[in-house]
Amino acid sequence: MDTALLTRIAEALERLSPPPPPRPTLEGADAFVWQPPATLKPVPKVSRVEIALLQGVERQKEIILDNTLRFARGYGANNAMLWGARGMGKSSLVKAAHAEANRLHPGSLALIEIHREDIRTLPELLDILRNQDRRALVFCDDLSFEKEDAEYKALKSVLDGGIEGRPANVLFYATSNRRHLMPRDMIENERSTSINPSEAVEEKVSLSDRFGLWVGFHNCDQPTFFAMIEGYAAVMGLSLDSSELRRQAVEWSVTRGGRSGRVAWQFVQDLSGRMEKAG
Repeated sequence: MDTALLTRIAEALERLSPPPPPRPTLEGADAFVWQPPATLKPVPKVSRVEIALLQGVERQKEIILDNTLRFARGYGANNAMLWGARGMGKSSLVKAAHAEANRLHPGSLALIEIHREDIRTLPELLDILRNQDRRALVFCDDLSFEKEDAEYKALKSVLDGGIEGRPANVLFYATSNRRHLMPRDMIENERSTSINPSEAVEEKVSLSDRFGLWVGFHNCDQPTFFAMIEGYAAVMGLSLDSSELRRQAVEWSVTRGGRSGRVAWQFVQDLSGRMEKAG
């Protein structure tokens, strides 16, 4: 066959099948959202609060910030699970710790959010991150499992490290309302129906054991709630008599059905708006 003809055929085939897009990098932003199969969408501005605004969780802040800063500096650090009561600042603390690490060490750490339904693609994400020069904090918010599925096994494999091991430049943080990432009735059902109940339950709850850090967030008592309110009000420059501030805060918490850091922040936001309007 004519060489020129072969060349034209090869060129036509190349046009029909363009080369694969370049692998994503961690350049151009400090935060990204993972979009399978192979996209890291930059986030120009992360929705977060300053770490100083997180009140009532001082010990949790100390643990997570210390772990994050060590990782940003290139030292050993652990995967972390932040679990417990709703609205107490678990995801806010992760984002605030990331921002603080980059404030102290500019550009050192990329934050990558992975959605719960994309956990099964974690190995693909880690493969992309493995050869990056920059360190990455992979974050999954509100992680839990209703049944043993592919997502459960994928995460367990990643936390165990697999044959390749977890990349040295990657850390995994997750938040959950459940300590063992699975509902109690699911664990109890496994206990009652399995041939070997103890082994089956151990398999279910062992996922959380793969996290080097467990950081608990507990329900907010009234003194802590008042401390949160007063701390937020001071940062926002709201001048209101302490007794009146507390009275309104209690009324707000009753209408919201409970106390938490989120409720405290929402109250102060509302109070700030009302005071600005009245002034």
